[in-house]
Amino acid sequence: MENYKSPVYNVFAVPIEKVVANAYNPNTVAPPEMKLLELSIWEDGYTMPCVCYYLKESDIYEIVDGYHRYMVMKTSERIRERERGLLPVVVIDKDISDRMASTIRHNRARGMHSVELMSNIVAELSHAGMSDAWIMRNIGMDKDELLRLKQISGLAELFADKGFSMSEDWKEDDDDIGLLRGLSNDVARLT
Repeated sequence: MENYKSPVYNVFAVPIEKVVANAYNPNTVAPPEMKLLELSIWEDGYTMPCVCYYLKESDIYEIVDGYHRYMVMKTSERIRERERGLLPVVVIDKDISDRMASTIRHNRARGMHSVELMSNIVAELSHAGMSDAWIMRNIGMDKDELLRLKQISGLAELFADKGFSMSEDWKEDDDDIGLLRGLSNDVARLT
């Protein structure tokens, strides 16, 4: 393997019309994450090329990995215009079985976000003065997820911009205890 060179060292631009999806990708992305991917590509550009297999007989590039980045180019007019309809790709030369395995490896290797680490990120962004709206927009969270992550972090100052007061005549009742138990169960499920 002395002369081996990873495909990433040979990225080139391919007209979107010459790129097609494969028929075997089991990965799906929910609409909020697709919206976030579109925002990410708009804000940061394409930072990762799509992995393709070149079908010489039809002069077409079949997606192995990067289907959703490809779909953003196809569905987002502003990105397609900015990129002049050119999708960054790398090519791998493997038979269909190995391409299927590559697709699954790429999908599964991405992993999941740790709840604890995400709550730490939310805490740091809040400490840096970023508003809830900024965090939700730029990290792709809804209000409930942001609130849960703030609750998990356990930092009271994260809620400094929220109104709260403890009345002198507040008395604990069964509704309060039930609410606290429910919140405690929600936090336990998330951690």
